[in-house]
Amino acid sequence: MDFTLSKEQEDIQQAAREFAVGEFKDVAGELDEKEEFPKDIWKKACDLGFLGVFIPEEYEGAGFGFLEQAMIHEEFWRVDPGIGCLLLATFGSESVLMYGTEEQKKKYLPPLVKGEAIMATAITEPDAGSDVASVATTAIKTGDEYVINGTKMFITHGDYADYIVVLCVTDPEEKNYKKRFSMIMVETDTPGFEATKITGKMGIRASNTTELSFVDVKVPVKNLIGVEGQGFSQVMEHFNRTRLYACGQGVGVSQGAFDMAVAHITKRVAFGQTLSKFQGIQLRIAEMASRIELARNMYYKAAWLADNGKIDHKLVSIAKWYCGETGVRVTDEALQMHGGYGYIKEYDVERFYRAAKVVEIYEGAKDIEKLIIAREILGR
Repeated sequence: MDFTLSKEQEDIQQAAREFAVGEFKDVAGELDEKEEFPKDIWKKACDLGFLGVFIPEEYEGAGFGFLEQAMIHEEFWRVDPGIGCLLLATFGSESVLMYGTEEQKKKYLPPLVKGEAIMATAITEPDAGSDVASVATTAIKTGDEYVINGTKMFITHGDYADYIVVLCVTDPEEKNYKKRFSMIMVETDTPGFEATKITGKMGIRASNTTELSFVDVKVPVKNLIGVEGQGFSQVMEHFNRTRLYACGQGVGVSQGAFDMAVAHITKRVAFGQTLSKFQGIQLRIAEMASRIELARNMYYKAAWLADNGKIDHKLVSIAKWYCGETGVRVTDEALQMHGGYGYIKEYDVERFYRAAKVVEIYEGAKDIEKLIIAREILGR
């Protein structure tokens, strides 16, 4: 058993860190304030090969794995969570890789890596979040087309996306939810499609979140991803990969807030000595560091298994839940250590505190992850 990162992985980690520090720091606060997606930084990140590193070389990717992609998420979120979400501009490529035809892979994947297109995935709806089986958007086959009608909610980069993988009901009469759904690619220049930006989010405000509307959107049958009626199981397998990104995000926001806390307590003087000299502070620092280390090791193992074809559903859910919770707890402690300064926007820890919560919500809310863990242990 070897816990050492390879030289390539260390290089990726360092390059991601250097890029984020160089590109994010000076603009992070402004982009958060304006709720503005940094398309110029996204393009630079694509040019340097940070997006879709898990995409094979034959489709212009780097041919690494989900571990390396999650590590990049960690390094980006360590510097700024909002800008770090630009990595989700390939969201949906996982499904294309796993279930798409060769024609679909050649068409949709290379532009994502080269910074020529953005992809999104649309699953959540106004009345269907954690309950994926309640998705109501329909795609009715008419001749050689699907006609899509419905609404999707909280879709990352939906207003910038060129392509969106949409979960739809393709057999409304089917009672078995495992056979009702299909994944269909929608190109956003198709008539009847509309994206509306959602503003006023608590955190990750430099990442655009949208509501999508589909009114008689017609797409060719060849845009079906995988097998009709298998969309539900495809989405579950999609989550087993994309939740690894959320793990990296949770660890990244934790590490970034932790770094700020350490810097602050070693300079801030109270009662004649720096805060770092107080035992109570030292105990909290030890707990924060331990949580981060545990969380990182969990997602490293889960991602390594995924990259070696051994998906562990229970471990992915353990890692997702714990990494998200670690993000919330560590940023809370870091802000507390800053005292009143942590409560104002002048200090970055305030932004990290607001951003951390989303990791406990998206890609599987924490209670859903706990239910998956229990079911894997106890049986369904």
